[in-house]
Amino acid sequence: MSKKIHVQPYEKEELKRGLSSRHIQMIAIGGSIGTGLFYGSSWAISRGGPAILLTYLLVGIAIYFIMRALGEMAVEEPVSGSYISYSNRYIHRFVGFLTGWNAFIFLIATSAAELNALGRYVQFWFPDIPIWVSSLAVVLILFTINMIGVSIYGEAEYWFSLVKVIAIVLMIIFGVLMIFFGVGNGGNPVGLGNLVNHGGFFSTGMSGFILSIVMVAFAFGGVENLGLAAGEAKDVKTTIPKAVNSVFWRIFIFYVGAIFILVTIYPWNTIGSSGSPFVEIFSKMNIPAAASIMNFVVITAVLSAVNSSIFTNTRSFYSLSLAKNAPGFLSKVNSKNIPSAAVILVFAAMLVGVIMNYLIPESVFSLFASVTVFGLISAWSAILISHLKFRKIKMKNNEVDKLTYKMPFYPYSNYFGLFFMAVIIVCMGILPEMRMSLVVSAVWVAIVFAAYKFYTKKEPAKDLAKDSLNEEDFGA
Repeated sequence: MSKKIHVQPYEKEELKRGLSSRHIQMIAIGGSIGTGLFYGSSWAISRGGPAILLTYLLVGIAIYFIMRALGEMAVEEPVSGSYISYSNRYIHRFVGFLTGWNAFIFLIATSAAELNALGRYVQFWFPDIPIWVSSLAVVLILFTINMIGVSIYGEAEYWFSLVKVIAIVLMIIFGVLMIFFGVGNGGNPVGLGNLVNHGGFFSTGMSGFILSIVMVAFAFGGVENLGLAAGEAKDVKTTIPKAVNSVFWRIFIFYVGAIFILVTIYPWNTIGSSGSPFVEIFSKMNIPAAASIMNFVVITAVLSAVNSSIFTNTRSFYSLSLAKNAPGFLSKVNSKNIPSAAVILVFAAMLVGVIMNYLIPESVFSLFASVTVFGLISAWSAILISHLKFRKIKMKNNEVDKLTYKMPFYPYSNYFGLFFMAVIIVCMGILPEMRMSLVVSAVWVAIVFAAYKFYTKKEPAKDLAKDSLNEEDFGA
């Protein structure tokens, strides 16, 4: 009879479970709806044509499987480190180190871009306010919110996300009225002709359809951060499955639904030529101040992204510290069970991002963006591979029946997701604007590996995951 495999948890978390089901639901929405949908959809449509609808659907299925894998582990092992912790535990300590510190470079690059975008949106109304002033004000406000307590963060994210949801739902409703009843179009229904009248449904060919997968996939970046909230959810076994289950339907409604409206109302090759397509739809409905309304919506989308970035990166550094992959002071919590040292580090990194965005040309930031692309693939792949190992251990221990929230179609759904990751990498190699990211990513991995070896040189050369899993028994 083979021995039972024991996974020794190293996290002794001191965080407060203050996120309700309502908060978790909106965090899930906020993670899956970004500014890319409002202003980045034009690029994806220009690459894939009307067939971009299928791309969003296929990517949505892959994302759903990734989230189901994460959800199964999060329900059984609800830790704030989420996929970073699982990578460290089930794959290799270096993988946990890499996925964790990827967050730091994300933080600098994305916060700088988001805060600069915020400043530009504020200037739409107040052109005399410098970008750095509004950026600094937002960082200070959100920093304070995240220091007060996790429930306050959840409440802020709830309202930020709610604004995005309302805007997209209204756009879809107005679009349907225009397509089928001619409302906002002089009473003449637009119909479905634009889906096939300008070069056909696959108007850019199969190559355009496949290559559009890259941009569509990155539009979903951040959805995996739902797992980071599991360590502070009040009722994990109820809230996490409920949030994950709704991810697919949110993707289908908000992304596929919104893109369907856009490519049906407008010829695909004209979308975005005269500004945001979302603004164009609200303008067609003769809604007063349509541009101002969408400007407000996008500002809330940026606020949601920055607020979420503070929370998720704080928990990433906290988890890294508990795993001894970061300095110990980052795991210290204050009287309100907030990892205050990690929050301060995130705040400092955001300030560095603002300064760099002011001092360094945009070409340098494209290199940072390249690393964030790689980091997203790393995170999603780590989730799928960690889950494969996690489930094999459960099978070895005859504990699969005890799982309350199982990944569907295991292990084929994992393989489908990993195949999807491979397709993204191949497409990145084909696309000239993405090719450099593979080179930069390889350099980044080398830098992180050197840092990992330096950081762990005084420790025994062991892998925590292999140590705790007892691989001899695993192979028995």
